[in-house]
Amino acid sequence: MQNSKPILLIEDDDVDVMTVNRALRDSKVANQLVSIGDGEEAIEYLRDESAAKPSIILLDLNMPKMDGAEFLKIVKADNALKKIPVVILTTSNSDRDVAESFELGAAGYMVKSVDYEKFVETIRAIDQYWTLSKLPSNGD
Repeated sequence: MQNSKPILLIEDDDVDVMTVNRALRDSKVANQLVSIGDGEEAIEYLRDESAAKPSIILLDLNMPKMDGAEFLKIVKADNALKKIPVVILTTSNSDRDVAESFELGAAGYMVKSVDYEKFVETIRAIDQYWTLSKLPSNGD
């Protein structure tokens, strides 16, 4: 990623968290990965003034307590958080989920591949895009 801000991963599956962590390491992404298991905890983290705001949020759609769509609605309605790019990283290939995610303000939608090399390619694509993109300042 383009700066030293952390990457926030909102994912409830421990194996997927380990896979993302490994893919980031294999892709030579140096940003710290902050992993949170559900949307409610992630909102608390993002609203915590002492926590570093992430450069990007990687969001799973299917989670307990608060799913990805609910999380996206809340973040994109919050003036302090809405500029943080949110990329959906999920197993769902549903056209409805893709359309809803973009309607709610997602910056991208990536389907998790079960093939590790393809998954690493996905992580590299996310990294390259946000390394090259000019993003608005989050005021911090």
